[in-house]
Amino acid sequence: MEFTHFNEQGLSKMVDVSDKESTTRTACATAFIEVSDTTLEKIKEGTIKKGNVLAVAQVAGIMAVKNTSTTIPMCHQIPITSADINFEYHDKGIKIISIVKSNGVTGVEMEALNAVSVAALTIYDMCKAIQKDMRITDIHLVSKTGGKSGDFLWQD
Repeated sequence: MEFTHFNEQGLSKMVDVSDKESTTRTACATAFIEVSDTTLEKIKEGTIKKGNVLAVAQVAGIMAVKNTSTTIPMCHQIPITSADINFEYHDKGIKIISIVKSNGVTGVEMEALNAVSVAALTIYDMCKAIQKDMRITDIHLVSKTGGKSGDFLWQD
């Protein structure tokens, strides 16, 4: 039986995954937020008035993982077994990396992508008082493992 995202009336539906085999699934995604040298220095020093930017963004990213199905209409609620958000400082900003894991019947790509998106938006929110022209870029899936479609690795 082939899965479809449309019902008999041609309207979108959530795919039935009840007969799929449970496997360990992982996904890694990244995003980049471009910030000025001044903003980057204030983040590193911990002098942003709203608090520790990366600590708050990390929690926001993890919360996003757990709530993906409430904001992406066709996503299934899935049991998350692990979620981590990491940050790398670069000359022009901050790279955000999420790693999400689940043992289930559907993948965690959307959860990983949602995590980096919300973490980037949180950084923007916390720093917008000192810089309005930050830019969020390069949101993409880096890799995924598990499931019927197999593994995926981003190729530059």
